[in-house]
Amino acid sequence: MTLHYTQTVVILRAPFVTDRYGNTTSDRDWDRATRTTVRRVSVQPDTSAEDTGDRPVVVTGWRLITRTGVDIDLAPGDRVDALGRVLDVDGDVARWTVGGRIHHVEARLKEVSG
Repeated sequence: MTLHYTQTVVILRAPFVTDRYGNTTSDRDWDRATRTTVRRVSVQPDTSAEDTGDRPVVVTGWRLITRTGVDIDLAPGDRVDALGRVLDVDGDVARWTVGGRIHHVEARLKEVSG
């Protein structure tokens, strides 16, 4: 089963921006992002959707999966550099447990273009 976990990704985590009044905003400073390399994961196609409103937008989905017994430091709001693309973590990161221990981690990733 380890043959499926051959990819390397980089997790990008950016600090929140502080405005001129000292307040933390919801924006992130991606120029100051930390980079953490994670090896032996699987990134596979997941879903795609197209918004046909005023402006066409295509959202391409991917799923990141770790090996059995492996947890990674990945959180909502992070980005993942994988497959030559920078992808946003889409929602919560699922940490599957068995007997109180991490079995594996799954995260939906999305690439938005348009």
